[in-house]
Amino acid sequence: MRISLYHSILRRSLLTLAAFSIACAAPARAEIKVGLSDWPGWVAWYVAEQQGYFKQHGADVKLVWFGNYTDSVAALSAGRLDANSQTWSDTMAPLAKKVDIKAVLVNDNSAGNDALMVTPKIRSFAELKGKRIALEQYSISHFVLATALSKNGMSIKDVNVINLSAGDAAAAFMAGRVDAAVVWNPWVSKIEGSGKGRALFTSRDMPGLIPDLLVANGKALRDQRKRQELVGMIRAWFDAEAYIRSHPDEAVKVMAKVVGLKPAEYKVFLPGTRFFGAKENTAAFTPSAPESLLSSAPVIYRFLSENKLINGPVDYSTGIDASLLQDALKK
Repeated sequence: MRISLYHSILRRSLLTLAAFSIACAAPARAEIKVGLSDWPGWVAWYVAEQQGYFKQHGADVKLVWFGNYTDSVAALSAGRLDANSQTWSDTMAPLAKKVDIKAVLVNDNSAGNDALMVTPKIRSFAELKGKRIALEQYSISHFVLATALSKNGMSIKDVNVINLSAGDAAAAFMAGRVDAAVVWNPWVSKIEGSGKGRALFTSRDMPGLIPDLLVANGKALRDQRKRQELVGMIRAWFDAEAYIRSHPDEAVKVMAKVVGLKPAEYKVFLPGTRFFGAKENTAAFTPSAPESLLSSAPVIYRFLSENKLINGPVDYSTGIDASLLQDALKK
């Protein structure tokens, strides 16, 4: 039976109205822009993307690559990103300036990727006194050395720091121009492979003090649509972390391609990176836990303050938001 033109138009109008009502009832999607740079715990976000975990958890995420890490930190502070991948130490200075940002996830802890490399002749910290140590001044490498010396009854004043980039520090060490160097992988692995040095102290010896984070802009957290995208992103991270554990070779292929290395070259990063899953994140966001962000904050702040890298006090608790993690863990 043919439908009259009037009834046809009426039917289409009702269908259109119904569709419009459904669209209005459903919350609109809100793409989130997330910065990241060259570190295993952050490059791993591409594993989440390529495995389809963002889509699976309803997270509309645009990963924004930064060749210069410090540019990404500045971009988040300026409000040009919804979230960024950065260290806890590099989050302190913006917090001191009252920038509205909060750590919402711990991707990993450095657990061996940063190391104090010494010549075979140096067998103890006491033998480092007065020695030339190459490192990138005021970087994580500087923090590693300060922590290592402090744990062994010494201070930075007991050694002669030579300010060089990580690559140049490794080259100077292997050429015999300095007695020690603080570098990170792949230089740690290259020095060990050359037989010219060994690790006297690594980031594995300072658990919880080099956390790598997902830090969100406060404005994005107050936008309920973007907040939900971030919750979905956190859930995607847990799937990616599990995939890296169960399929390390496949994960390394993805990560190596992002940074332009061969999988065999990139694989050296995995043993020195302690990826954080749900259990580890729960501990990191529990104030009383030994390796929590709040527990590590005073040690990090002291280093920054002593080296005049930060102005003013920091209320660490204002830079942490555990609520997204709690939402992500809900069934």
